[in-house]
Amino acid sequence: MPTQPPTGARTGRRRLIRRVTAGAAGAVALVASVAVVINANASVPPTPSGWTSVWTDDFVGSANTLPDSANWIIDTGHNYPGGPANWGTGEIQNYTNSTQNVAKDGNGNLRITALRDGSGNWTSARIETQRTNFRPPAGGVMAMEGRIQMPNITGAPALGYWPAFWALGSPYRGNYQNWPSIGEFDIMENVNGINNVHGVLHCGVAPGGPCNEFNGIGANRACPGASCQSAFHTYRFEWDESTSPKQLRWYVDGQQFHTVTQSQVGEPHWTNMTNHAGYFMLLNLAIGGGFPNGVCGCTSPDGGTQPGASMLVDYVTVQTRGGTPPPTTQPPTSPPPTGGGGNAYSRLQAESFNANNGVGTEATTDEGGGQNIGWLANGDWARYDNIDFGSTPATNFQARVASGAGAGISGLLEVRLDSPTATPIGSFAVGNTGGWQTWRTIPANISNVTGKHTVYLTFTSGQPADFLNVNWFTFVH
Repeated sequence: MPTQPPTGARTGRRRLIRRVTAGAAGAVALVASVAVVINANASVPPTPSGWTSVWTDDFVGSANTLPDSANWIIDTGHNYPGGPANWGTGEIQNYTNSTQNVAKDGNGNLRITALRDGSGNWTSARIETQRTNFRPPAGGVMAMEGRIQMPNITGAPALGYWPAFWALGSPYRGNYQNWPSIGEFDIMENVNGINNVHGVLHCGVAPGGPCNEFNGIGANRACPGASCQSAFHTYRFEWDESTSPKQLRWYVDGQQFHTVTQSQVGEPHWTNMTNHAGYFMLLNLAIGGGFPNGVCGCTSPDGGTQPGASMLVDYVTVQTRGGTPPPTTQPPTSPPPTGGGGNAYSRLQAESFNANNGVGTEATTDEGGGQNIGWLANGDWARYDNIDFGSTPATNFQARVASGAGAGISGLLEVRLDSPTATPIGSFAVGNTGGWQTWRTIPANISNVTGKHTVYLTFTSGQPADFLNVNWFTFVH
């Protein structure tokens, strides 16, 4: 496990200090704030020939409504529970789920707005996809793309504004201590209202390592044509497993401006950031922190920073091309199959247990239907026989879970081998996800496992109440 960065360093989109020229830093105070008419929203463009659309949100919906909870998690506060303060970046705003900070605008856009109250406290919003498994098919390419207008504010009033569209490796969710080894792709970042888009890779170890942490391997350029702030632009990231060496590529309006190759990153770092279930995407508008402060050579925001500017997101989409798609598991028939056996790296349906204690099943609304196990409380368990991990060690576990538990009620989902009382090889904590059919995929690191085993999912809580439903689980090399 890499050494943790010092207090105040970033553990999400980390940038302790970005090196800039004096001219670029000085431009913050010299560029005038300009108001323009916002471009009309556009439909999601047709999927390019040869590509397949695997996930899209076009944010169509009534004005002043939240983004679709089936697609997005709204982060709140100043940190993840158990994660570093101020999201590890030094940003100062409080993220909320208020429609004043994050809402559809009724014109096909998502609006994320930074506000300041009379006491000088800033609020804004940050959302992340429910899905954590965005990655290329074997030997293929995956693209993440968004059409976004940065906050339409420049010059001194923009000091401290930090909009971003980015992705984090799935093992970060629920762990928060494994950055940067799990990988981070900053598809679009901008600070202080400067007409520049930054694309950055974070990887390896911190400080230093192959990605020069805490800075990352980055490049930037002005937006083509109209400025980043005055118009929508399309920001795209491609992860290409079909080339040798493999590549990561960044684009704005179809123009490539940054590339990182597998050989630049090297081993084991490339494998560490690519050999897991995939990535989840994030959209946020931060205020203050290491990146804007490093660019201006000051502390941001200040009294001249103007609240009320918004990042607008027309759509976000994920596409794949070529390669071999991963195998899928069909929803089980009823009654569930018995007799055990299964590939640990396939999607194992939770209701297909061979034995259980205290476990019930019910129809699920998640991912094509079928059933989930539920009414899970302290002391319950489910057993799965003859699960084959093969000869390459599994190092990660993921489960699709939901919870409508009341305030203060939470517990652990634990993985044990060959006995329900064996020491867990991995676990994660979960509380209310927003409802008993509001599903999240949560990963956890596990001790290396090979060979065939009886797998137990055990459930531990400090309260007697039900706290968890599980739809499926899987393991990752």
